[in-house]
Amino acid sequence: MMEEVKFDEKGLVPAIVQDATTYEVLTLAYMNKESLEKTMETGETWFYSRSRQELWNKGATSGNTQKVVSMQFDCDKDAIAVKVEPAGPACHRGTTSCFDAPFYGEESGALPYAILQQLEQVIADREQKRPEGAYTTYLFDKGVDKILKKVGEEAAEVIIAAKNRDKEELQWEAADLLYHLLVLLREQDLALDDVLSVLARRHEGKGKE
Repeated sequence: MMEEVKFDEKGLVPAIVQDATTYEVLTLAYMNKESLEKTMETGETWFYSRSRQELWNKGATSGNTQKVVSMQFDCDKDAIAVKVEPAGPACHRGTTSCFDAPFYGEESGALPYAILQQLEQVIADREQKRPEGAYTTYLFDKGVDKILKKVGEEAAEVIIAAKNRDKEELQWEAADLLYHLLVLLREQDLALDDVLSVLARRHEGKGKE
């Protein structure tokens, strides 16, 4: 692999980092031969800082590491796509992606599905801190039986709204169901990424359809 990479005149190659589950582009960084070798050896992303002119391991100080799932060239072999499992925000500003400030086209640069990740983080925070008066705190305090009951109730409401062909009501009820499902996943110590990875494997033909 190393012999095939076409580094530029400065010995660098651009690395496009993507979330392996959602395929969201997290950041664009650069690798030289040494950082690419370290990435392959350690299974975590290593880059070359053009400003500091040194190697850096993503998450070494912040803890927001990136576990490498796969790497592939583009057709000219002068760029690398790196799919990762992020352990936290990719951007130094604390955002999931560095690409969240649109200047053309869409009103928001965030993927519409990013709200699920944000909601998952809020639910996790509620479980840990249990702020008084929060509905999520109430659910965790009541336990799994209460959470399961709410999931069942919201699923029934989705069915009724769909049966009535009420799109506006269906949107609200589907949103409620997704929220309560995320609470249940948290209670069961199961990440949303774990569920999405199952869908990804099925899409790739590695699981049951």
